[in-house]
Amino acid sequence: MVEKEQENQTALTEFLLLGFGDIGNLWLLLFFLFLLIYIVTTIGNILIIVLVVVDRHLHTPMYFFLGNLSCLETCYSSNILPLMLVNLLNGGQGTISVTTCMTQYYFFGFLAASECYLLAAMSYDRYVAICKPLLYSALMSHRVCFQLVAGSWICGSLAINITIYLMSQLQFCDSGKINHFFCDFNPILKVSCSDTHMIKLLTTFLAAVCSLPPFLLTLASYVYIISTIMSIPSISGRQKAFSTCSSHLIVVSTFYGTIMIVYMLPKTDALRDLNKIFSLFYTVLTPLFNPLIYSLRNREVKEALKKVVVKLCAFECMQGCMLIHFFI
Repeated sequence: MVEKEQENQTALTEFLLLGFGDIGNLWLLLFFLFLLIYIVTTIGNILIIVLVVVDRHLHTPMYFFLGNLSCLETCYSSNILPLMLVNLLNGGQGTISVTTCMTQYYFFGFLAASECYLLAAMSYDRYVAICKPLLYSALMSHRVCFQLVAGSWICGSLAINITIYLMSQLQFCDSGKINHFFCDFNPILKVSCSDTHMIKLLTTFLAAVCSLPPFLLTLASYVYIISTIMSIPSISGRQKAFSTCSSHLIVVSTFYGTIMIVYMLPKTDALRDLNKIFSLFYTVLTPLFNPLIYSLRNREVKEALKKVVVKLCAFECMQGCMLIHFFI
């Protein structure tokens, strides 16, 4: 009997992602909506990366961090949205192998933890720029910026590697139904028939280490930033100072706010669908907000985009003139 039970536990090779549940005929509408979001997110973030690389006026610490954030957001959305789109074409549900599910969760955890540290580094950059402008070039040298970005990626990798190792030891049973639209930590543990008490405690500790210090650093940075801005005597000076950090503040508020709501709300059946909705904010909408907010609210990014468009138009016109001249 025990051997038969063990065989049933190890026989599970794939999960069933339930997605958004029974959505009836809305699956086609959601498919095109999320497809549009994915296209805009990918193009927008890649465009920011290209602008930061090609425009020398954007070769500053602020835009170096922004380029890395755009790279991270592109990977982040590409890890979740393509599979979600495929499942929506299947009516909202779809199967995923255990290995693929673990891989998706690995990249989700790695990128989410890295984003926490990267957002904190961007907050520190804005703090130095506004509160200590005379020391900015010394405190935010190229070496320091590279170390902050590299540290963000490394710290995100270390935390999720420990979690994935522990999750690989789990055995899965029952029907293997994951009540979510992607492979997240708690939904995966719900289909495990192993003892998950220890992994929950350790993962909670790792999550606190990855999120709490960056959050407190970000919070402290903006307390100093806002107090410094409020002490500026002129209204125009306050507006100019606040415009340099308001875009980042919007991204940070959306990312941290929705993550805290999802992971602090009680894990009850009544709130499960609400958790899915809030999960959309930090998995789908935050990567979308990044290029929209930084491009629409940032004068330097818009000027860099205009320069690139003008150069492309001039290049196309030159090619057209050469073709006309050739045929004549």
